[in-house]
Amino acid sequence: MYEMDKDEIIVPEELPLIPLRDMIIFPNLVVPLFVGRERSINALEAAMKEEHIVALVTQKAAELQEPEIDDLYRLGTAATIMQELKIPDGTAKALVEGLSRIEIIEFTQTTPYFRARIRVLPEQEEKDIEVEALMRNLVAQFERAASLGKPIPQEVLLATANIDEPSRLADFIAFHLNLKIDEKQQIIEAVNARDRLERVSLFLSRELEILEIGSKIQSRVKEQLTKTQKEYFLREQLKAIQQELGASDEQASEIEELRRKIKSAKMPRQVNEKALKELERLAKIPSAAAESAVIRTYLDWLIGVPWQKKSKQKLDLKEAANILDEDHYGLDQVKKRVLEYLAVHQLTEKMKGPILCFVGPPGTGKTSIGKSIARSLGRKFVRISLGGVHDEAEIRGHRRTYVGALPGRIIQAIHQAGTKNPVFMLDEIDKVGTDFRGDPTAALLEVLDPEQNFAFSDHYLEVPFDLSDVIFITTANLLETTPPALRDRMEVIPYVGYTEEEKVQIATKHLIPKQIESHGLNGKHLLIEEGALRKIIREYTREAGVRDLERKIASICRQVARKVVEGEKKRLKITSENIHNYLGPRQFRYGLAEEADEIGVATGLAWTEAGGDVLSVETTILAGKGELTLTGHLGEVMRESAQAAVSYIRSRAEMLKIDKHFYSEYDIHIHVPSGAIPKDGPSAGITIATSLASTLTKRPVKREMAMTGEITLRGRVLPVGGIKEKILAAHRAGIKGIIVPMENEKDIELVPKEVKEELKFFFVDHMDEVLELALTPEKPVKRARELTVKA
Repeated sequence: MYEMDKDEIIVPEELPLIPLRDMIIFPNLVVPLFVGRERSINALEAAMKEEHIVALVTQKAAELQEPEIDDLYRLGTAATIMQELKIPDGTAKALVEGLSRIEIIEFTQTTPYFRARIRVLPEQEEKDIEVEALMRNLVAQFERAASLGKPIPQEVLLATANIDEPSRLADFIAFHLNLKIDEKQQIIEAVNARDRLERVSLFLSRELEILEIGSKIQSRVKEQLTKTQKEYFLREQLKAIQQELGASDEQASEIEELRRKIKSAKMPRQVNEKALKELERLAKIPSAAAESAVIRTYLDWLIGVPWQKKSKQKLDLKEAANILDEDHYGLDQVKKRVLEYLAVHQLTEKMKGPILCFVGPPGTGKTSIGKSIARSLGRKFVRISLGGVHDEAEIRGHRRTYVGALPGRIIQAIHQAGTKNPVFMLDEIDKVGTDFRGDPTAALLEVLDPEQNFAFSDHYLEVPFDLSDVIFITTANLLETTPPALRDRMEVIPYVGYTEEEKVQIATKHLIPKQIESHGLNGKHLLIEEGALRKIIREYTREAGVRDLERKIASICRQVARKVVEGEKKRLKITSENIHNYLGPRQFRYGLAEEADEIGVATGLAWTEAGGDVLSVETTILAGKGELTLTGHLGEVMRESAQAAVSYIRSRAEMLKIDKHFYSEYDIHIHVPSGAIPKDGPSAGITIATSLASTLTKRPVKREMAMTGEITLRGRVLPVGGIKEKILAAHRAGIKGIIVPMENEKDIELVPKEVKEELKFFFVDHMDEVLELALTPEKPVKRARELTVKA
């Protein structure tokens, strides 16, 4: 038994034990205790039957419902039970007073309740000058915390000032601080009073620092609030003074001005109600408030959008056709579609605007035709570039909750046009990106759907806008990168490369006059002959469009402008003989793809986003073990075509009179020049097979013959795409004959007449026919059919 002199209370060496959750009982403090767990209630009952003394020890993890011995701290408090009250739900409430610190020596039982042998830890009270200083500092810190707003009752502060014992002071203040359980446990476990005072002072210093920072924040907020209230009262007083003097209220006049603009904007009923509702909010908010600027900007956008304003449309088909022809040479299919729209619009006023998609190589006039269409219709023209757009909010806008929010590009462009029926061009629709911010192409689905865009919803405006009167025109270099759902909503009009004759006409009628004017020249300074133009097209450019051609013309104009400034008086004539003085040596060879019939070299035709192109396929064989090497930056599909071509040649070894064991005795190397340019697709299949057959049979390939087509293992020639573009490329390169799959015969109708007159077409459906046509010496064609187009 342990005796305590203070209150003559003897603490037994063995006590019932109650585990505590989220609390620690300090000595000399009276605390209510709620007991609900079965073992804890049993321990309380046992203590009431004995000396009314219980051991109170905190468990390490509060969430444990049934803690074991290892889940409890070893140091706690012995407390006397002053009062017990049983509650009808089976729990109990006890009023306990801490007696002393205790240490658990060992647990004597764990059921039906915890019971342990304990040792009372005597208080080591060494009250010297340093301890006295610690006590005074602790009391001062506690009072400072109360002054900074910590909720400490006045009677607690008075009690603190009257405590003389160091340990008791430390325990008392620690009890009234918002410390974590492990921090309070550190105080319980402190060896002596000095250590305990230092630990409490450290925790209190941290609490003071937090309180001081909070006080500064509160002061700033209060100061700002006071300033805002002061401004509000002064503004109200100023308003009252102005009313007394008969002066106009600036905000009231602004509200009336906005109300008048809303009325004159002729908004739809739903939009008008939204605008008036926001206007009422604006009238009630002080003009200095941040929300006021947000609402004012929103109303400005609602008022500025052309809800009813339309351009007066021209309906004269003849005039529209003249404008289109004046601005662009060729492009007959595009012009035809626009005139069809005008014709239908004359018959019915309710026709929805078409959604056109121009697809073709760069420089073929896809973007510039949009302005001509707008001019021919008498409408405004707006254009936005979608290249590199990754954020869905670029199309639909940001919600007003974001700082600096604005409508999306669609509404901004309509606002810029000032009418609700412009010609709207969405440029580079195939280059829209997707990332974590959303998919812009999904937002475009609503814009480009005539069945939905009559009620297009912008996130910023939050009201529907009718886009059904807009003529949308989209442009793309490739359709493959456009999502199918978006592609399905558009009427695709393909653009192909220009023929040489078309380029000459475009340069003569448009490019040369434009560049002469932009360089400050006139017809007295410069004349470019047609022969020089054709030489530029053939030997200095190799493109489907006319951008590079325009750059070459601009280069000539710059040099002529310099000579004029230096004093040149006579008119400078650019001819085919002197063109190299201005543009340097020729960059491309015009004429046959190959200068002579060669073994193992075949000419193929390719289709890229820049239009058609001519490529050579070279094959050589070397002594080896039958390895197949493919070079030239070839894609997977093209590699598979090469393997199919090799297998076909092996199957036809006897017919071609070649060694049927060639595949095991030779290594085959197939190369497609221009290795830095990626190449893919199946259309080079028959070209590769022809090149390999030429190498093995030692029969040269005819230099004037180009070919395109996919090959199968059985030698069938399958149709391919881009026939028109490929034929135009062959024509540019000076090719005379083209081998085309039989099923592509229908595509020849799209080729310009002047091109067909200069070429011979050979339609085949089997590889045997290709070899008969392409390899020398030439033999009679048994199955192939030759088509020669006459004027």
